Amino acid sequence: MGSVDWIVVGGGITGSALAYELAKQGVSVLLLERHARLQGGTRFGYGGVAYWSGTTDLTRQLCREGVERLRGLSEELGTNIEFRELDLVLTISAESDAQAIAHSYAHFAITPQLVDVKTACELEPLLNPVELAGALTVKHGHVHLGKMTSAYRNAFVRLGGRVHIGEVTTLLRDRFHSRRIVGVACGDEAFHASNVVICAGAMGRALLKASGISVPLYFTHAELIETPPVELTLRSLVMPAETKRFELEAEASKAETDHLWDEPGHEPTPPILDAGAIQFLDGSLRIGQVSRTLTDPNAPIDTTLSEQTMRNKIAAVIPAFKKVPGTWHRCLVSFSRDRLPLIGAIPNLEGIHLFSGFSNPLAITPSLAQRFAKATVHQPDELLEQVSPTRFA
Repeated sequence: MGSVDWIVVGGGITGSALAYELAKQGVSVLLLERHARLQGGTRFGYGGVAYWSGTTDLTRQLCREGVERLRGLSEELGTNIEFRELDLVLTISAESDAQAIAHSYAHFAITPQLVDVKTACELEPLLNPVELAGALTVKHGHVHLGKMTSAYRNAFVRLGGRVHIGEVTTLLRDRFHSRRIVGVACGDEAFHASNVVICAGAMGRALLKASGISVPLYFTHAELIETPPVELTLRSLVMPAETKRFELEAEASKAETDHLWDEPGHEPTPPILDAGAIQFLDGSLRIGQVSRTLTDPNAPIDTTLSEQTMRNKIAAVIPAFKKVPGTWHRCLVSFSRDRLPLIGAIPNLEGIHLFSGFSNPLAITPSLAQRFAKATVHQPDELLEQVSPTRFA
């Protein structure tokens, strides 16, 4: 095939959303994905949409825009992405200070309400009241991430976009202008484009590093248990109010340890466990999650110990889940240093862009994909400048 306007590397939720939005702008797009079936965070993601969680003018605006896009996305894409809004129950352990924890949530766009143990158990009857000092609750969005990604991709193809299954191994540079990227190589195949955008999530750093490009992009190994449809009914999305994941990300992405991420065998921070669960509309559950900052994407993990640790922790809060049938899985989840994604041109290069590092992906991806695509054919978007990779240059 000849050159296209845009090559999108990575066909997960971010890449598929961006490919669709670019195609809507009338440009030619090639979407490259190494797996024929969905894998990684898109395959195993919980599908939560924390549109209430904006804490700055920027994130509040993006969350508002994102949830509005999601509410109409099934109709736009012609496929049911199973968007719904349900109660989020943020459990507060019996030994914790409920008032202090509630105060720590006061700065969010929509402040979760503090409720007592009785009310928490009315919202979610499967909770163990003995383990609770209370809970915070707020409405929370949820989608089927696999169906949403497939819907984006199918709509992209209907617009004339092309999908190629193959692993991108390196970027191609203009032989007369080494700072200009002109395409990608997938093994023996070469694809050329005016612009390349990396949406490869956790693998984006390694792919760019192989071409001599360093970016402040990191990843966790997220471990979870997936069950088949079960007879139990979980009414809400359950998570701990005192989550540790964002602290883990901040500690693991400090500038002084950045070099560790360029070689396997390191673990910048100890693992954490945020015990939570969600039930999909088909009755299946996802229970988790352990997060590890292992710099080797394929690092060995004691799966038996991990699964038992997760089961024990969630069973203390939801006893009925201790023995539900399920299978341990892991996926890689990318993040940046400041909980904002990396979106835009990579500094000091031409033709190469990032669209990755989302810590709260589903609340803001729909809006940011639309903004990015429109900015490529219209005037620059001042909002996108706030999430540009240049902020770390």
